Amino acid sequence: MQSLPRNRCLSLLKLNLKSATTNHTKQIHAQLIISSLKSPSFHAKLIQLYCAKPSPQTNHLANLIFTHFDPPNLFLFNTLIRCTPPKHSLVAFSNWVAEKISSFDDFTYVFVLGACARLCSVSTLWLGRQIHARVVRVGVMFNVLVPTTLIHCYASNKDVVSGRKVFDEMPMRNSVTWNAMITGYCSQSKKAKDCAFEAALLFKDMLVDVCGMKPTDTTMVCILSASSQLGVLEIGVCAHGYIEKTIYMPENDLFIGTGLVDMYSKCGCLDSALSIFRRMRDKNVLTWTAMVTGLAIHGRGKEAIRLLDLMRVCDVKPNAVTFTSLFSACCHAGLVEEGLSLFDTMNSKWDLEPNKQHYGCIVDLLGRAGHLNEAYEFIMGMPVKPDAILWRSLLSACNVHEDIVMGEKVGKILLQLQPESISEDLTGTSEDYVALSNVYASAGRWQEVESLRKEMKVKRIENKPGCSSVQTTKTP
Repeated sequence: MQSLPRNRCLSLLKLNLKSATTNHTKQIHAQLIISSLKSPSFHAKLIQLYCAKPSPQTNHLANLIFTHFDPPNLFLFNTLIRCTPPKHSLVAFSNWVAEKISSFDDFTYVFVLGACARLCSVSTLWLGRQIHARVVRVGVMFNVLVPTTLIHCYASNKDVVSGRKVFDEMPMRNSVTWNAMITGYCSQSKKAKDCAFEAALLFKDMLVDVCGMKPTDTTMVCILSASSQLGVLEIGVCAHGYIEKTIYMPENDLFIGTGLVDMYSKCGCLDSALSIFRRMRDKNVLTWTAMVTGLAIHGRGKEAIRLLDLMRVCDVKPNAVTFTSLFSACCHAGLVEEGLSLFDTMNSKWDLEPNKQHYGCIVDLLGRAGHLNEAYEFIMGMPVKPDAILWRSLLSACNVHEDIVMGEKVGKILLQLQPESISEDLTGTSEDYVALSNVYASAGRWQEVESLRKEMKVKRIENKPGCSSVQTTKTP
C-alpha cells in the first residue's frame, strides 16, 4: 500500500467524506498519532471519515479515536454518536452514562434521541423515555432542538401520544417542531386515518398560531399525505390552494407535485392528477409510481402499462412498488396476459427480483380471471415459500368461481398452516375455517360444515364478529 506524505494526509481531512478510502483514512489516523496532534477538530473529521464507510472495523476504529483521546472530549463524543450507526451510538451513550460522566450538552441529547428515532424498537422507546426524564432533570428542554427531536423519537417508535404531550408542553415552537409532529401523525400505521385527521387538525392550528409560524414545503407534503389517507378531497383542495397562494407553483416542486398526484388520485379526481403529472417539469420514480397507482385504482390498466414505456423513454427505472401497482392495474382491468408478461420481464428487462408481494399479485390476477389451476401451479412453483395470504387469495377466487374441488384442496392447506398451540390468541385464524366452511356450504356438504364448526370449538377458535364503518364528511 502506497503511503502518503504528512502534509498530504492532513489535507485529505478537508476532502469530501465519500472521496477518502478506508486505507487513506488509516494513514491519516497514523500521521495524527505520529505527529502527536491533539486537535479535536482533526480527530472529529477522522471519525466522520471512518463512519462514511460503515463496517464493523471502521465503527470500531471510530470508537477508538474517542476512547483514546485524553482527557475525554465532549465534541468528539457528540461527533461519534452523530456519525456511527444508531445501535453503536446508543451503546456509546449508555457506556458513558454508566461511567457517571454527565458532562453532556444539548447536542448530545439531540444526537442520541436522533439515534433512537432511527432504531425503532420497544427497547429503544424505553431508552428514549429514560433520556426524556434525564433532559427534564438537567434542564435542557428550553433548547427547542431537544424537545423537537424527542417528538421525532416518540413518533418514530409509534408512541405518538407521548410525542403530542411533549409538543403541547413546549413554550416555544419553530416550523421544524410543527413538521415533526405533523409528520409523526402521518407516519403511523396503526389507526392511520385517526392520526391523519389529527395531522389535519394540527395544520389548522399552525395556521392560526400566535407565534406566526408559516407552513413549509415539508408541511404541505405531509398534509397532502394526510388527505390521501383520509380520502377527503376538501382537505386536499384547500391544501393545494394554500400552496399556490403562499408558496409557489406546485408543478415546480418535485415532492409537492408528487403529493398532489397521489392525493387527487386517491380522492377520486384522476383527471386532476393527470393534469398535474403532465405539467410537472421533473419527475422521479415516486412521481411515476404515484401516477401508475392512481390509474390502477381507477381501473385504467392499459394506460398504466403505457406509463411504464414512457418511464423507459425518460430514463427512469421503476422500483418494486411500481410493479406492485402495475400488477394491481392488470388485476382490476383483467389484463392477464399483460400482467404475466410484466412479471416475466421484471428480472430480464428491469433487473428487479420479484418479492412475495409480486407473487401474490400474480395469484390474485390469475384467480380473478378464473385460471385457478394455473394459479395453484404458480404457487407450487414459486422459489419462495408461500404464506397464508397467498393461499387465502386463491381460496377466495375458488369461492367466487365455485370451484369446490380446488377450494377444498386449498382450504385444507390453509388449515395445516394453523398454529398448533391453543394458548395463543387464535381469533385471527377463524377466517380460514369460515372460508372452507363456505366452500362446503355452497356444495351442500353440511356434514363437513358441521365437522369444521366442531373443530373450531375444540380448538377454542372464535369467529370474529363482522362490522361496518361509515366515513363522515367532517373536515377540520
